[in-house]
Amino acid sequence: MEQFDLALIWAFIIGFGIIMYVLMDGFDLGVGILFPFAPSETDRDTMMNSVAPVWDGNETWLVLGGAGLLAAFPMVYSIFLPALYIGVFLLLAGLIFRGVAFEFRFKARTSRYLWNWAFAGGSTVAAFAQGAVVGTYIQGFETANGVYVGGALDWLTPFTVLTGLGMLAGYALLGSTWLIMKTEGRLQEWAYRITLPLLAAVLIIFGIISVWTPFVDDMVRDRWFSNLSVIWVLPVLTLLCAFQIFRSVRNRFEGMPFVATMGLFVTTYLGLVVSRWPYVVPPNYTLWDAASAYNSQLFLLLGLLFVIPIVLTYTAWSYWVFRGKVRPGEGYH
Repeated sequence: MEQFDLALIWAFIIGFGIIMYVLMDGFDLGVGILFPFAPSETDRDTMMNSVAPVWDGNETWLVLGGAGLLAAFPMVYSIFLPALYIGVFLLLAGLIFRGVAFEFRFKARTSRYLWNWAFAGGSTVAAFAQGAVVGTYIQGFETANGVYVGGALDWLTPFTVLTGLGMLAGYALLGSTWLIMKTEGRLQEWAYRITLPLLAAVLIIFGIISVWTPFVDDMVRDRWFSNLSVIWVLPVLTLLCAFQIFRSVRNRFEGMPFVATMGLFVTTYLGLVVSRWPYVVPPNYTLWDAASAYNSQLFLLLGLLFVIPIVLTYTAWSYWVFRGKVRPGEGYH
């Protein structure tokens, strides 16, 4: 009996978990990035209340993707962690500061400004670290015999700084379009005003990254420029999503800017996937090289088939329960 290609199935599951995390946690990180620039303290209360019911559930996808990666592709962990210790530490520290700020800010009086900065700073650091990790993945890893042999700061280069800034701008755009959908009045108008400048910043930074990437990685240059292929549909779709954001904001639509921004992230993510496929530890190791034993993948997959529907059901239910506008003085807290 022919065995299923479990490595391929696991790659799809982990890839799905990653994009779900980016979309779900991206907008509440974006709200944190925008936090210091809000018009007033009352508006900051409303911003935090708009994400308070769902932010911790959003991070379930990070746990799912990380645990699945360790179980299905242990080589990835053995190379990524030594290469990205500092970046991953900054990511987790940022998420911790942000999580603590959620719980303490509404209780604080004289020290509330400190929790404001903890929330904004944690969100900013976590978003930048995620973007830098993506940039490091694009650059590739220096390995020998399945072991990382590079330095502790190889992940920090001008290119990864730019990808970190790109992630900051992208998450801020997700945050502003989320506020358009979830708020009203002065705060919504402020979100409308900042969305188009943020969109311009995202397109400029992503454009620079797109031009720079072929000089960083020969594989990407060969795959995208050796001949014209169907993958060029993805940049076209990205630009269409950007145009839809512009059109929706100009026409004062409320839900469409957020949906179109998610579409922009999905098409960009797919572009990254096809640029590197099937390498999970570029430039040397494919997902089959990094996969764990077949029986281990099968055993864990059977358990995960029960977990994913539960996570999806919980996520859908929480968003349904807390649907609608968030008004000043109202909310989860």
